[in-house]
Amino acid sequence: MMRRIWLLFAQTVTVCLAILFVVATLRPEWLPGLGGGTPPARVDRAPAGLAAPTLPVPAAAPPAGSVAAPGSYADAVARAAPAVVNIYTTKRVSVSRVPFPTDPLFRQFFEQIPGFSERRETNSLGSGVIVSSQGHILTNFHVVEDATEILVALADGRQGPAKIIGMDIDSDLAVLQVKLDALPVLEFTTLDLPRVGDVVLAIGNPFGVGQTTTMGIVSALGREGLQINTYENFIQTDAPINPGNSGGALIDTLGRLIGINTAIYAPSGGSLGIGFAIPASSAKPVLDQIVSQGFVKRGWLGLEPQDMTPDLARAFGLDNATGVIIASLMRDGPAAKAGLRVGDIVQSFNGKAIEDTQRMMGRIAATPPGETIELGVYRNGKRQVLSVKAGMRPVRPR
Repeated sequence: MMRRIWLLFAQTVTVCLAILFVVATLRPEWLPGLGGGTPPARVDRAPAGLAAPTLPVPAAAPPAGSVAAPGSYADAVARAAPAVVNIYTTKRVSVSRVPFPTDPLFRQFFEQIPGFSERRETNSLGSGVIVSSQGHILTNFHVVEDATEILVALADGRQGPAKIIGMDIDSDLAVLQVKLDALPVLEFTTLDLPRVGDVVLAIGNPFGVGQTTTMGIVSALGREGLQINTYENFIQTDAPINPGNSGGALIDTLGRLIGINTAIYAPSGGSLGIGFAIPASSAKPVLDQIVSQGFVKRGWLGLEPQDMTPDLARAFGLDNATGVIIASLMRDGPAAKAGLRVGDIVQSFNGKAIEDTQRMMGRIAATPPGETIELGVYRNGKRQVLSVKAGMRPVRPR
């Protein structure tokens, strides 16, 4: 009896799936969400089409000789805002046509059948900063990743297509170039480093509403370990940063570019007062290398470090948990050739103490390929110094 019921159930399911396949292939408009209706609008995507995005009317410049109101940052914004651009991108993505929710394996099975998935063009938005008179624009890598078409819109209403000069996945930065005349430029400043408590302004295009300026303070410096980028050294700020602000400018109260807005920390995707920007000291070297050679050269030793813990320190007979442990080595890599071994504890880098793996990897990356590094190593109860010639970190594919 149960066997007959099961066979009847299996046959019914097979017939229903066959009917669904035929309908989805030949009459997709009969099924909701498969092409018959208009998708709901989203406020966080770029205007449909890249030919003519709708831009707000630029704010009028303050009259000559006018004095800003006490406590106003209008002069700083007027100096920086013209160089902050809106970036609209087109990407081709695979969209599922399976009309019902199901588990990932079941969905993947159906998407392999012709007619159950299709390639569609989608639009997204971000921001960027014009950093040279040659039209170089610095933005985030994730803003232009996989883009097939890029359109840049200036605050003065001009628009133009942009091409990618180079991208650096590890720092989440990319450099574009647009061919327009008389471009406003906002250059980085590395003379006066920001301090915790300094007032800062974030300029970008949140949710596609148009250029917007928000205010906050520098909440912290040197934020790392967030697993956002490979190399992290973020400025943390409570200036509201929202989707669409990525790649925009973080400026000080004098209108100087001190960082590139990159990420927010919010499970819901909205701004909760914790935003992160790549500081000028980290972004400018990346910009210069991409403009000059199309990619970024970084030092590389071919090792994988592991943070020291109090338990590991006791096991190795150390008084405190300083340094990092070599967890693995790449065969014939610079570190292996120099005599480093798995289990070695690296305690210093060119005479300076090593605090953790993040800082060690950052120092290695900042070392020009070919330069010699002196590593202070603790091995079998003895300390020694090994000289390692830095190689060049392999460039990660897009």
